[in-house]
Amino acid sequence: MALGAARVWQAAFGERLTAAYLLGSLAHGGYSPSASDIDLGIVLSEVRPGDRQLADDCATSVREQAGLYGKVSAFWASLPALRDGREDGRFPALDRLDLADHGQLLLGIAVREAVARPDRTELLLSSSRFALEILAVPEVVAEFHQPQRLLTDVVLFTKAVLFPVRFLHATAEDGGAVGNDVALDWYLAQPDPVSAPLVRLAASIRAGAALDPDKALPLLAGLRPLYRCYIDDRVERLRLAGAPDDLISGFATWRDRLRD
Repeated sequence: MALGAARVWQAAFGERLTAAYLLGSLAHGGYSPSASDIDLGIVLSEVRPGDRQLADDCATSVREQAGLYGKVSAFWASLPALRDGREDGRFPALDRLDLADHGQLLLGIAVREAVARPDRTELLLSSSRFALEILAVPEVVAEFHQPQRLLTDVVLFTKAVLFPVRFLHATAEDGGAVGNDVALDWYLAQPDPVSAPLVRLAASIRAGAALDPDKALPLLAGLRPLYRCYIDDRVERLRLAGAPDDLISGFATWRDRLRD
């Protein structure tokens, strides 16, 4: 199936598709049939005007196919950009690290060793921008205050709980691009981990347990404390890294919105 999705990109980009890689939990382990995406890394020889729309069209074409194709998520960039550690498509730093460390070639020629591995500061800045763009928006904050979809959507529930766990692990001294299982074990081994019962519930659901709304609702009271813990860690690390003021202030605003 991943190969079939990669062929959609190959048909669209033709000879400019240098390689297609399998990424994520199917590459480095910890895949959950109920909760995991199927991640692809698309490497192009160059990026041209109009490629963003072409990439969107590929993503739509893949999702419209039946079955697991709806779980496919693709990251894409040119090989020169991946070599230089810069962005010219859609390939965040953590996913670039995943490509460099764990990518499994599906199509084309092997280029993994040429990919620049982001350092911890780049991972911090990239994942922080992602968090603000995706998780700090009003509709997500409102859902965290009054959970509704979180009580019925396994993918949304597990991602909401495990995003901060994974991001905290990725920038830890022994972190990196690993599966959620590794990040979970690391987090729960910390002294007095915040909202541990909620994190354990998310882990059990990833492993195949049912999402029981009656059981989940009281534990979801720990979601905002978990995110406040994550935000406090990010703010301290961002300040030490000399991050832009708007990034730091964005986290401070987000924290205020997550108050009880």
